[in-house]
Amino acid sequence: MGERATRRADAEQNRARIVDAARVALTESADATLNSIAKRAGVGQGTLYRHFATREALLLAVYRQDIEELLRAAPELLRTHARQPLEALRLWLDRLAAYGRIKHGVAQAVEAATRADLSNAYYGPVIDTIGSLLRAGQDAGVVRADVAAPDVLLLVDFLWRTDQGPDWEPRTRHLLGLVLDGLRPPADG
Repeated sequence: MGERATRRADAEQNRARIVDAARVALTESADATLNSIAKRAGVGQGTLYRHFATREALLLAVYRQDIEELLRAAPELLRTHARQPLEALRLWLDRLAAYGRIKHGVAQAVEAATRADLSNAYYGPVIDTIGSLLRAGQDAGVVRADVAAPDVLLLVDFLWRTDQGPDWEPRTRHLLGLVLDGLRPPADG
């Protein structure tokens, strides 16, 4: 490997460390500073700014990476929980909740127009992913036949609107449980 390739690999590792550090920092506080994120990532501020000229650029990188990881998780969950598609959906919704917690911080920091562009770019893939999880449950008879992906996304909208206080996690688990209960077919068939 040449010197140039080594520098590129180092730069990619730095970028990944910065994004990972930002994700953790934003989970702890939506007001995390770039300086605190650089320190957490083990890089200097110059390195951080070479990769992300603004705080918004870094937050958008976290947003994009998280949503892409969320989308990639569904097929694996369906594969590993082939006999329990409702469990695959529950686990995916848990990941969506974790993403929602970070998105809450990002939403406060990124301009509305940029956020709308990102939401529009990912709406279709998110709907497709939820649809695949629902179809697996519907095929197994554990999810109501009349449920559509846009309905589920609307039902879980609370994930990025809920107060991020100390009871956020138990409250989110309870609300997701209510959503999942509502997705089950009625007992009378």
